[in-house]
Amino acid sequence: MSKKLHIKTYGCQMNVYDSDRMQDLMLACGYQITETPQDADMVIINTCHIREKASEKLFSDLGRLRPFKQQKQEQGSQMIVAVAGCVAQAEGEEIFKRSQVVDIVVGPESYQTLPDLVGKVQREKKKQLNLNFAPNQKFDSLTLLTQKNNQASAFASAFVSVQEGCDKFCTFCVVPYTRGAEYSRSVNQVLDEVKKLVDNGSQEIYLLGQNVNAYHGLNPDGTSCSLASLIHQISELNGVQRIRYTTSHPKDMADDLIDAHGSIAKLMPFLHLPVQSGSNAVLKMMNRKHTRQDYFKIIEKLKKSCPQIGLSSDFIVGFPGETEEDFLQTIDLVKQVKFTQCYSF
Repeated sequence: MSKKLHIKTYGCQMNVYDSDRMQDLMLACGYQITETPQDADMVIINTCHIREKASEKLFSDLGRLRPFKQQKQEQGSQMIVAVAGCVAQAEGEEIFKRSQVVDIVVGPESYQTLPDLVGKVQREKKKQLNLNFAPNQKFDSLTLLTQKNNQASAFASAFVSVQEGCDKFCTFCVVPYTRGAEYSRSVNQVLDEVKKLVDNGSQEIYLLGQNVNAYHGLNPDGTSCSLASLIHQISELNGVQRIRYTTSHPKDMADDLIDAHGSIAKLMPFLHLPVQSGSNAVLKMMNRKHTRQDYFKIIEKLKKSCPQIGLSSDFIVGFPGETEEDFLQTIDLVKQVKFTQCYSF
């Protein structure tokens, strides 16, 4: 009889991608997916550290799992509980101290070891921890088995993680500490995954990265490939109808990528480009490495390359030290750019 797996995912599209890959790993080990945790033999909580009260949400979930795990034990069986993602990376062994329910804590750069960790829990009856930063090993180890398609549109959409980590060290962000340094997959790895997704019916490819436009994976000849060049190569694959990417940093918005929005028909006319603030003083406090003027120049180039482009952004309102004048400069930037949508925090 197959064992049952339940996965709960918090956070961004990259966490959704990671959950799908963890699902692939465990399906290959004989598990089947269940939508409810009550009857699961294994539960994975894939966490996000960016959102407010991330740790509290995790421990609330763990508290709700306690009676289900106890029931399993009373029935002579076992429920393995794994905490993955960025809270796992940030909290580490502290999770074991706060919750006896947890058997495995695994970081977002080491979840390829999950089957081995499960085996050790079953054999050794000991809690397992792996927080190593090894994205190259992760992607080399993963095999694409499943992909959740978005059926809300006419096109089946699939996520592809092409870049992970961040070297920017914005003062408000934990990503460099939970996802590690910037790492880009090779062009061949990405193209092979896209081809498999297209063979499985996907028509829209969504390229993901913490700073996706910092992508610098290697071509087969050993030269560095920009995100624009990668998009161009993906656009030439039969079956690919649409291409999107997220999330970008203004500092890495290179001219060839801006030009790609006007020259590659399959690249959708939309860009999410977080500015965070319209005030140079606040941007400096945030260590964003771009100015208000830099952002306006990028937007001007984008609209010249692709006049119909839609834009969205992220904003942090009330950042420590922000004045009324700083806030009004942000409002002014919003009015000038005319975003399609915005996320404010």
